[in-house]
Amino acid sequence: MDLREDDELELITDEPDGQLYEHFRMEVDKGQESIRIDKYLAEHQPHSSRNRIQKAADAGFIHVNGSPVKSNYKVRAGDVITLMLDRPHYDTTIEPEDIPLEVTYEDDDLMVINKPAGMVVHPGCGNFHGTLVNAIAWHLKDLATYDPNDPEVGLVHRIDKDTSGLLVIAKTPDAKTSLGKQFFNKTTHRSYNALVWGNFVEDEGRIEGNIGRDPKDRLRMEVFPPDSEIGKPAVTHYKVMERFGYVTLVECILETGRTHQIRAHMKHIGHPLFCDERYGGTEILRGERTASYKAYIQNCFKLCPRQVLHAKTLGFVHPTTGEQMDFTSEWPEDMAALIDKWRNYVKVRS
Repeated sequence: MDLREDDELELITDEPDGQLYEHFRMEVDKGQESIRIDKYLAEHQPHSSRNRIQKAADAGFIHVNGSPVKSNYKVRAGDVITLMLDRPHYDTTIEPEDIPLEVTYEDDDLMVINKPAGMVVHPGCGNFHGTLVNAIAWHLKDLATYDPNDPEVGLVHRIDKDTSGLLVIAKTPDAKTSLGKQFFNKTTHRSYNALVWGNFVEDEGRIEGNIGRDPKDRLRMEVFPPDSEIGKPAVTHYKVMERFGYVTLVECILETGRTHQIRAHMKHIGHPLFCDERYGGTEILRGERTASYKAYIQNCFKLCPRQVLHAKTLGFVHPTTGEQMDFTSEWPEDMAALIDKWRNYVKVRS
């Protein structure tokens, strides 16, 4: 059983066939005292958080002796506990795959990679091959101390499939512990560039609002009031880089790193990312009603057919040397071409 905090437990098949599939089984030892099942599983499965176990139980996925139970069920000696999901079990073993990587920096402790848009970071529901993790496993296949299936090494943080930019990967457990603490303590430095719909009155601003699953769409995140106790606290700072009238290029700096944080926060303040289908960015939200303008926007969507978001910079303290490490990546070709197209549009109109 592996229900870590970043697992997409909610992203179960949208159209289940009604059948449940066993993913995990264990029998409670003789002499086990009667305790809550969420506590029991959290103690016996170190890679599964108690919060995720509770969610799985609430969703009816945790069974005891063949029947679903809630998280307050008290386990007894001899109980057979199973995790039953509405999708078949897949072998999640990470195999090396010969996929090109753009390595920005590498040493004995870590790697910094510039991920292209369209590449899934980690195997998950519907994406079990061709991921960044598979590519890293191939790149490090001759490093005897690196096991891609060991959670104590590898990815330190993630970015969305259709977001491009910088990621750091730990080669050793000590490096992952050090880098993980820096992300947790918010001492890392990350900035993103994004093209968003609309013009801003101000040159810079701050967005604060908890981020949690949208109750109407499990694939999308929603912003809730900071004092609502729904979702997780999130803060995004933004600064206008360039104005194009109907769209704006902004720099975003994260205080927190929540799922879809920039995408959800920008939609929340009325500026969805350009061409972000999940958050309404593929609608023509600003501009003219002419046929020529609509055609222009459609050409823009074809030029960069994904949310226009790039992890531009990444900074952290090296886990071994203590040196400050700062990296910058160039926009990918699709984003650079789109920005140039908007610059030319403004130039012609003026």
